[in-house]
Amino acid sequence: MDPKLSAAVTEGFVRLHEEGVIYRSTRLVNWSCTLNSAISDIEVDKKELTGRTLLSVPGYKEKVEFGVLISFAYKVQGSESDEEVVVATTRIETMLGDVAVAVHPKDPRYQHLKGKSVIHPFLSLNLPIVFDDFVDMEFGTGAVKITPAHDQNDYEVGQRHGLEAISIMDSQGALVNVPPPFLGLPRFEARKAVLAALKERGLFRGIKDNPMVVPLCNRSKDVVEPLLRPQWYVRCGEMAQAAGAAVTRGDLRILPEAHQRTWHAWMDNIRDWCISRQLWWGHRIPAYFVTVSDPAIPPGEDPDGRYWVSGRSEAEAREKAAKEFGVSPDKISLRQDEDVLDTWFSSGLFPFSILGWPNQSEDLSVFYPGTLLETGHDILFFWVARMVMLGLKLTGRLPFSEVYLHAIVRDAHGRKMSKSLGNVIDPLDVIYGVSLQGLHGQLLNSNLDPSEVERAKEGQKADFPAGIPECGTDALRFGLCAYTSQGRDINLDVNRILGYRHFCNKLWNATKFALRGLGKGFVPSTTSEPGGHESLMDRWIRSRLTEAVRLSNQGFQAYDFPAVTTAQYSFWLYELCDVYLECLKPVLNGVDQVAAECARQTLYTCLDVGLRLLSPFMPFLTEELFQRLPRRTPQAPPSLCVTSYPEPSECSWKDPEAEAAIELALSITRAVRSLRADYNLIRIWPDCFLEVADEATGALASAVSGYVQALASTGVVAVLALGAPAPQGCAVALASDRCSVHLQLQGLVDPARELGKLQAKRGEAQRQAQRLRERRAAVGYLVKVPLKVQEADETKELTSLGKGKTQKPSDGGREVGCWWGAPPDRSRAQEDGRGHCPVSEDAVITTPTLITPSGTPGGWQQ
Repeated sequence: MDPKLSAAVTEGFVRLHEEGVIYRSTRLVNWSCTLNSAISDIEVDKKELTGRTLLSVPGYKEKVEFGVLISFAYKVQGSESDEEVVVATTRIETMLGDVAVAVHPKDPRYQHLKGKSVIHPFLSLNLPIVFDDFVDMEFGTGAVKITPAHDQNDYEVGQRHGLEAISIMDSQGALVNVPPPFLGLPRFEARKAVLAALKERGLFRGIKDNPMVVPLCNRSKDVVEPLLRPQWYVRCGEMAQAAGAAVTRGDLRILPEAHQRTWHAWMDNIRDWCISRQLWWGHRIPAYFVTVSDPAIPPGEDPDGRYWVSGRSEAEAREKAAKEFGVSPDKISLRQDEDVLDTWFSSGLFPFSILGWPNQSEDLSVFYPGTLLETGHDILFFWVARMVMLGLKLTGRLPFSEVYLHAIVRDAHGRKMSKSLGNVIDPLDVIYGVSLQGLHGQLLNSNLDPSEVERAKEGQKADFPAGIPECGTDALRFGLCAYTSQGRDINLDVNRILGYRHFCNKLWNATKFALRGLGKGFVPSTTSEPGGHESLMDRWIRSRLTEAVRLSNQGFQAYDFPAVTTAQYSFWLYELCDVYLECLKPVLNGVDQVAAECARQTLYTCLDVGLRLLSPFMPFLTEELFQRLPRRTPQAPPSLCVTSYPEPSECSWKDPEAEAAIELALSITRAVRSLRADYNLIRIWPDCFLEVADEATGALASAVSGYVQALASTGVVAVLALGAPAPQGCAVALASDRCSVHLQLQGLVDPARELGKLQAKRGEAQRQAQRLRERRAAVGYLVKVPLKVQEADETKELTSLGKGKTQKPSDGGREVGCWWGAPPDRSRAQEDGRGHCPVSEDAVITTPTLITPSGTPGGWQQ
């Protein structure tokens, strides 16, 4: 409603009206009797019914019946045999506005009725029988009542056959132009009255369930009525053709591309657009009805477009009217239309109205047209198409060259958010947090019907029993982008957003620790390039940073936001925080100052590039942290807002050798942590011995042993000589096909207790096997049970026994990397990254057995 934008809306309407693109006409519109206004298609919810259903309708104490098909008879005029035509309808009250009965031209049942009429039982009218292809001969009786003023299909039939359209409802849904006792009745009270009257006259022929769609106003929940009203319309044919051609040529790109089919379907089948709304807010239509004080000029009627003029002001409109009717301005009286414009009309001008159009401002010349529009896919037609059509028509240029359509946010269960369900998630509540009582309070202050408040409270209690925790803006934005998969809706779970708030805390604490590690006197080098003395871990984290930059740029170009957020989340949490910072602690506290300085420079580069990577998703947190970093040069940008986004060319530190080495360290670490968890080793640093299959692996393991010690919380990490046995009392796990981990447990665990745990597992396995044997031995098992289920049962039984086949048990095989069953060849085992167990096909392993490479070519030890 800003004056600048209001002037643009007036200008757009006047220009289009002068060109004849906007015109006035009496047509059927979607009408909300509760709002007392026409509404757009997007404001109509379509409720599907499978049969008879009682619905609450505003203004009615009792629920109203829908989802039924009522049949009644019209008597044929002049028929000596009392012949009748039976018709059926879901809206029996509209029969008071019937003006004809239609049948198919080829229907043999009605050929003898050409030129005849039927008698309306309540009106002094004879209704002609018309023949039209629109009728479905297979549905019902093949005869259809025609009510042009209250049904779109009937209206079109009426136009083809020159039938009168008789409106029988006023703007509030009360009956008009009908005889007593129906006159003045609300429409759904009239439904009951008409049905009773038909039964009384012996014309009722039956009622049955009928699946149907009921149109509901999404604001008032009222049942939408098609009503004839004089309104303003926009001719869309030529504009839609131009908009469709822009996409076909590639001038306008719509992503995901699947929506292009929807675009063309709408553009190819577009109807003229009703832009009148009967509301108290909005841009008032700058059109005036003309009354001429001249006996020679007859008074006009509302639907007659000649008696309407538009103008940027009333004075301009008066001059136009005087010129049109050939009289002096003083003989012209004007009445401005009380209606306002559809919001989508003013919104359609948005890309250029905000820049000062129609004035040729500097902003307009610099910033129009734009590049990218991002919006929800549900308003592709209602907003995007209108912006494109109006932009091309009024400026001659597309308002943007790309449209990215994001997903629709639903609740965690996939339901559309609704106040009545109590599942609406206000972004501000996620950002700042709100208690359950606060959520209840919002319902009490809403426009929700009191009867639905309690239901909504129950929904809130089920979804948010403790309210919504404070998550912050950055966590919400990051979470929504992480959710956004092209073409799919978002089932928003607040707990997941809370997880990203914890991620924000992790970033804060990690950067705070890193800044302490850099020290107060730290001065970053003027370039991010490595100095040449970087450690294996420094090289690895630079390589991983390079990959994060590559994936981020690639994801942004493809609008694959989950790929971007995953890459950045993994880098910060799993690589920088969980690995690099842990391994950095002994370096920064060590005596090697060269290694420490290299580590500090690498750490600074990770913070600098990593914060810039995250900035589009977390602008507030990253800006706050970025301001705490020293700058490489005095000329460096003062803010992330004006800092360049990291490009792959800036970070070209891919290092496969370092990645392979650290991957071995991480594999060993995971194996050690798994064993520590199995044996509940808390606050204990057991020694670790690495058994390797060759010298190259041994050298690599030795190089990363210090990192394993830091990451896995172990004591000594020693690499055994080739062929040397591991110390007694070790638990064993495979880190890779070339390296086994032996963790010293002697003196750290209770053997009797561990044996008891193994015996309990064996007992449960035997009981499970017995149950499966009994199931498979039951009478009729082979006949009644599907083959796939039989095979699954056999596999379960063998697995529970540890017996040979090709299955791995759930409790040990995967962790220790064993083949259970007949062994494949050694090369296959190495390719799979596992050892194999030299047992026969029929062997039974009754206790978990650990199999590892012995270090001897072709040899294995148990």
